[in-house]
Amino acid sequence: RSPPNPTVPTHYLIHSLFLPSGLLVRSLEYNQPADNYTVCQGDNAILSCSIDEEVTRVAWLNRSNILYAGNDKWSIDPRVRLLTNSPAEFSIVIASVDVWDEGLYTCSFQTQAKPHTAQVYLIVHGTGRGRGGAGAEGGGLGSDGAGVVGMDGFTSEGEYLEITEINRQQAGEYECVTANGVSLADSKRVLITVNYPPTIKDVKDAYPPMGKPALLRCEAMAVPPAEFEWFKDDNRLFGGLEGLRIRNERTRSMLLIDNVTARHYGNYSCLASNNLGVSNASLRLIRPGSLENVAVTGMESPLFLGLLSSAFVTLLFKI
Repeated sequence: RSPPNPTVPTHYLIHSLFLPSGLLVRSLEYNQPADNYTVCQGDNAILSCSIDEEVTRVAWLNRSNILYAGNDKWSIDPRVRLLTNSPAEFSIVIASVDVWDEGLYTCSFQTQAKPHTAQVYLIVHGTGRGRGGAGAEGGGLGSDGAGVVGMDGFTSEGEYLEITEINRQQAGEYECVTANGVSLADSKRVLITVNYPPTIKDVKDAYPPMGKPALLRCEAMAVPPAEFEWFKDDNRLFGGLEGLRIRNERTRSMLLIDNVTARHYGNYSCLASNNLGVSNASLRLIRPGSLENVAVTGMESPLFLGLLSSAFVTLLFKI
């Protein structure tokens, strides 16, 4: 048996026949199961719905999306075309099917008595086919187990979940749960990694006395993990020189000084970088009792704040 249109190659033809008795009969060429229609990736799929003169309206749908309603095309997919719209047959073709075309298709037709539907499940054989079965009704779950569809930044259409303007808080493991009402629900987890440049957290100065050990810490959040570099007065520092040790971990770097001497005091910089950007922060190793230390700690003391307040009030009265 040849296809209705010789210019459109296909391997299978779906028929759905509504008999006067009301019994809906589905049949496929080559004795394939009535509810499954299997094609190979890249082939054309012809969906043909057999009707009669009592049918007043007819449409093909993919899940809840209308593809064609009579002669009117609703789908924006250029691969979907109308083949036949006659009193006996309503057929469309999906050219060069891919794995995301897999799913439930419905021929919905209206008679004077009542509406009717005939359904078929399109199966696409191809490389990289997902375990969950594209085309089944499904929903997305975030890494915390909460549903994400309907939340800000998340949109879903069938088997696809779109995250717009993704940020680092949306990274994690997502779960897609699929079910078609025939077999048990299936699920598949997908890990989403969001890359972003380093951001250095708060750094603190240190006030070690001479002869004691000292520690300067630099912590940065980044994906991929940041690489750290240390500088003193614009000179890069390396572990093993002048009693210095540098310990790098996944998210932080520590500069350790075993025995602080006068030359260790001063200004330090921590630089964190990955292939997306660079961040740096300044911190100091301050000698206790020095003028710099007195200036820093004195500005935070209640006495200093009281004197500053008094001076400000005196200035207002003079004005």
